[in-house]
Amino acid sequence: MAVDLNHVILIGRLTRDAELKYTANGQAVCKFSIAVNRRKKSGDQWVDEANFFDIVLWGRQGESLNQYLLKGKMVGVDGELRQDRWEQDGQNRSKVEIVANNLQLLGGSPGGPGGGSNAGGGSYGNSGSGSYGNGGSGGGSYGNGGSSGGQSRPREAPPSAEGPSDDGFADDIPF
Repeated sequence: MAVDLNHVILIGRLTRDAELKYTANGQAVCKFSIAVNRRKKSGDQWVDEANFFDIVLWGRQGESLNQYLLKGKMVGVDGELRQDRWEQDGQNRSKVEIVANNLQLLGGSPGGPGGGSNAGGGSYGNSGSGSYGNGGSGGGSYGNGGSSGGQSRPREAPPSAEGPSDDGFADDIPF
């Protein structure tokens, strides 16, 4: 018996700021688009071809990350394809979106602080230590689960014998 598989992994930059809305029953939904470049040969030259994908991020993940998902920000998305179907003016319509299970912030926007680097990246999603979202294992998990069966906070480093240290990170970073 064959097993179906629906898994997408993309790395790209946001084409616009994320939009946060709520469903009628109060569920948060964050929507944004990313551009993923592909290099292809055209004659004797290599050219970049942009592909655009619509991403949907549900629940607390969407609420938490909406403020960081700004145009130009590089992100990694792990999710699945979903086809939305509806009828409009007597015509059957459809659209394919990527529902994100895991989202990782990969760096700043071009020309901004940390532009293009992986510094300050945080993982948000369904699994893995230090993740934010629906599960995770270990002490760095926020959301619906984790190995402790509830919400937990990231473990803090033990206090230094030499007193507080300045590690160069701002205290207001949420991850």
